[in-house]
Amino acid sequence: EIYTLSLHDALPIFDYDASIAIAEYISGSVDEFCNLMNREAAELGATNTHFANPHGLSDDSHYTTAYDLYLIFNEAMKYDKFKEIIGMTDYTTTYSDRDGKAKDLNIKNSNLYLTGDFSAPSKVNIIGGKTGTTKMAGSCLALLSNDQKGNPYISIILKAQDRDSLYNEM
Repeated sequence: EIYTLSLHDALPIFDYDASIAIAEYISGSVDEFCNLMNREAAELGATNTHFANPHGLSDDSHYTTAYDLYLIFNEAMKYDKFKEIIGMTDYTTTYSDRDGKAKDLNIKNSNLYLTGDFSAPSKVNIIGGKTGTTKMAGSCLALLSNDQKGNPYISIILKAQDRDSLYNEM
């Protein structure tokens, strides 16, 4: 049996659980992982960013700016695996349910450029990106694209009113 979820629908479920598990594995606790993320952000010059959790859900002490996200995203571009992941249209994995039964899960990307639901401007090649939406932050997108000559561009949109506005602004 294969379950298919859009990444937009699946992320509230998987981002939270996965981010907590990753934080605890890497740093021993969520608080220590947040301290690590804040130190890394500061080292990159992202001085108007403070991480209060690893999943990005709203918290009054969790904030950033478009410029800081650019700095963080630009650093992530140094890693081929990150570029590969942000450009995937879907991903299938197998997990075991509580009864030990194997389940396949297919997660589809929520980036409308990659799904073909929104066209990029002419002469622009979309490589990939990271979407995010909360009530507080609105619809957000960090995007990597290339122009006709292959020059890379990072674009950041925060607080768009909705998904359509997000892609029209981008």
